[in-house]
Amino acid sequence: MYELIIAGGWLMLPILLSSIVVIAIAFERYWTLRRNKVVPPTLLGQVWHWMKQNQLSKENLHQLRSSSPLGTILAAGISNSGHGREVMKDSIEEAANQVIHNLEKNLSPLGTVAAIAPLLGLLGTVIGMIKVFTAIMIEGTGNAGVLAGGISEALITTAAGLTVAIPALVFHRFFERRVDSLVVEMEDQAIKLVDAIHGDRVMRSDEASNG
Repeated sequence: MYELIIAGGWLMLPILLSSIVVIAIAFERYWTLRRNKVVPPTLLGQVWHWMKQNQLSKENLHQLRSSSPLGTILAAGISNSGHGREVMKDSIEEAANQVIHNLEKNLSPLGTVAAIAPLLGLLGTVIGMIKVFTAIMIEGTGNAGVLAGGISEALITTAAGLTVAIPALVFHRFFERRVDSLVVEMEDQAIKLVDAIHGDRVMRSDEASNG
């Protein structure tokens, strides 16, 4: 591996750093975007129980707000539920925008790496071929070692760039779909709470428990 990195030239360094960024972001987002952490399955039921038992104190509301992204959204809605349905919905939307921004954290750098890594590999290819043609001009085609070195550098950087870019693109699409799915679930539970508080529906116990 070390020999390949040396043979690929100095452009292997940013490609290697890009691979470290991809791995770090992938692990961090996978841990952060766990469904049970973002949308706890029993949270809506707990909130509804507090409201029915008149136990929704400031402490419970603070606990709800800091418990999870879904808790942040529900807490924002509950805090403004006394001002009418539309105000409650607006506060939920504002909180949801901030939550979604946090869920999408680091996805943009991941997409950037997926776009840049192949270009770094292509640049390495161009530099390697320039070395080949320069060697041909100076020494002719008799020095096979110099020619092989340039061609090797060109091929190694291309392969390395694609090796980083392909997983980065896959992770980027995967986490984008995960965020979209979580947002739909949070919207569904927030709508259930709004309708239940303002009398448009009756919250069944199984519905509250399962979200």
